[in-house]
Amino acid sequence: DRAGHDLRYAIDSSKLKNELGWEPTLQFEEGIEKTVRWYLDNQKWIDNVTSGEYQRYYQDMYEKR
Repeated sequence: DRAGHDLRYAIDSSKLKNELGWEPTLQFEEGIEKTVRWYLDNQKWIDNVTSGEYQRYYQDMYEKR
């Protein structure tokens, strides 16, 4: 790691709670587990995004705008 680089990262969601009334519904551990599980269960989506087809679609649709 680089000298002076943060050793710990944290999210302070108090502004979200105070200004918008939002609070997280999951603890980090449960949220990361669900996220990883989604990616494992959706390999077809990942294959489509990483194949380049996804990027080609947007180039074809928006290139001439």
